[in-house]
Amino acid sequence: MSDFIYKIEKELLPRINDIPNIKILELGVQKGRSTIKFLELCKKNNGKLFSVDIEDCSSISNDLNWKFIHSRDDSFSHIKNLIPQKINVLFIDTIHEAEHVEKLLYGYYDLVEVGGYIFIDDISHLPYLKNSKRNNFYCEINNQETFNKLIQIYNNNESSIDLNFSFISSGLAIIKKKKNDKLLQPQKIILRNLSIKNILRKLWKKWKKK
Repeated sequence: MSDFIYKIEKELLPRINDIPNIKILELGVQKGRSTIKFLELCKKNNGKLFSVDIEDCSSISNDLNWKFIHSRDDSFSHIKNLIPQKINVLFIDTIHEAEHVEKLLYGYYDLVEVGGYIFIDDISHLPYLKNSKRNNFYCEINNQETFNKLIQIYNNNESSIDLNFSFISSGLAIIKKKKNDKLLQPQKIILRNLSIKNILRKLWKKWKKK
């Protein structure tokens, strides 16, 4: 079993396994690994899966519970005309850049039912650090920026969403929608690690060790 499938089976599917008549919007298909797992769930729960990709992935499955949409993931008006007005799950796995992920999150957030989930793949930079097994500058920087952006979004929306992270493989953000309030814009996090108070704290700790 691949790390990706293990992550899907351990962290994603158990959270949505009991949703009847589930409706899922999947952004990003590629080899169809998540697509097949979602279709297994749809078959069990009488659900529907709507998958979007800029590449033609229509040959992945002929399942009657599946609708493939050959489109950019940010063609919001076009895609919203082809899917239900409300969905239970949004899975984002396309361009892993912070600004694009933010654009998709805000673009589709209104579709997600209260109690529904938004899953965002590739939020951990740890596997891609220099000298790590996947050593990749692009993935390291973009995953870290995406992680930080999600923290900033949560910082201004704690009453509307729950946010958790899994660090299995390349990581997964798990967002649960708590109410229908509009998602507010990200709020920059002001840290005090470079404050004079913290510098003095560090000097004090260093002096005590002498």
